[in-house]
Amino acid sequence: MQTADVVLIGGGIVGSSIAYHLVASGCKDVLVIERETAQGKGSTGKSMGGVRAQFSTPVNIQMSLYSIPFYANFEELLGYPCDYRPQGYLFCATSEKHIAYLRANYQKQVAMGLKDVRLVDGSEIRGLYPQLRGDDIIGGSFCSTDGFVDPYSAMIGFMTWAGDRGATLWKNASVTGITRDQGSFRVLTTRDTVSTRAVVNCAGAWSAAIAKMVGIDLPVEPLRRMLVPTEPFDQFPHTAPMIVDMSNGFHFRPEGRGFLLAWNDPAETPGYKADFEASFIEKILTRAADRVPVFKEVAVNPKRAWAGLYEMTPDHHPILGESPEVPGFFFANGFSGHGVMHAPATGKILSELILTGKTGLIDASLLNFARFAEGRTIHETAVL
Repeated sequence: MQTADVVLIGGGIVGSSIAYHLVASGCKDVLVIERETAQGKGSTGKSMGGVRAQFSTPVNIQMSLYSIPFYANFEELLGYPCDYRPQGYLFCATSEKHIAYLRANYQKQVAMGLKDVRLVDGSEIRGLYPQLRGDDIIGGSFCSTDGFVDPYSAMIGFMTWAGDRGATLWKNASVTGITRDQGSFRVLTTRDTVSTRAVVNCAGAWSAAIAKMVGIDLPVEPLRRMLVPTEPFDQFPHTAPMIVDMSNGFHFRPEGRGFLLAWNDPAETPGYKADFEASFIEKILTRAADRVPVFKEVAVNPKRAWAGLYEMTPDHHPILGESPEVPGFFFANGFSGHGVMHAPATGKILSELILTGKTGLIDASLLNFARFAEGRTIHETAVL
């Protein structure tokens, strides 16, 4: 039997960030258990990689205010690249309701210290991107420090840094059970059994099954999201930000020599569906060509498109912190599509909660598991 001070279940970007932050805080006896033969085969490697501070709830804004500067300094801090590109996010509003919503969010963001966000009018958007169909765009919101990272590189950077300084990564090891005895845990895996004082559930879309091992019903369920990369295309500027059409949620950004197209299909139902559905291409290209007429000419290879899983909670906010029923068992779950962008903040928060019992970054009680039973859910409306 092995021992570790802290065991992290799941070696994606969230688990890797927590490992980094624990080791950086002096807790080096960390074991990360990854069931796949390589890291990033779960949701991390399939993410769109967007990072933004343009949220509607203070806790999400706060997490972005830590995470985005962290990504901006990632290579300096860790010595590894994360390919942070501050090309911005541009939300395009097509109704007065959207404008009022963006204005309310803007005021919140500025009050919390976000310096680079601004409201823009429709004529400015049309001037910047004449390729957009802009007749119904009446304004929007833009933040220049929003942008994209490479999730796989960031995950590898976190884990390699932590591994070089004492953390251990087990690959190809599945957790088969967790038992608890007088304040310590035994984590049973296909590789060996580990004794530890603290277990962190960072198993992404598969976290409900891990929670069940200690008798907890975790309200996290998988929801498929599909992404469609285009073939090389030069009729829209590659300096463009992530552009979000608020009329239907279609959004896209430059990727390589082409573009990456995304849209959250409201007809999608929860479940472990990892296959890309070919019929999705027509749905997304219809919306793409409607907003960006030159996209009528864009070529798409269905074989290059992919699907990944979001891990959804009822209020689209993560569940972070220690379980009240099972002391020593921690949650880092339910990011609802924001796991990559909030991984640095999550690592900071969880490492502080594990090592000191409190965190200075956010009011941790806002995101605790008890909020569901106590009816304290937080509604995030800016979900893509």
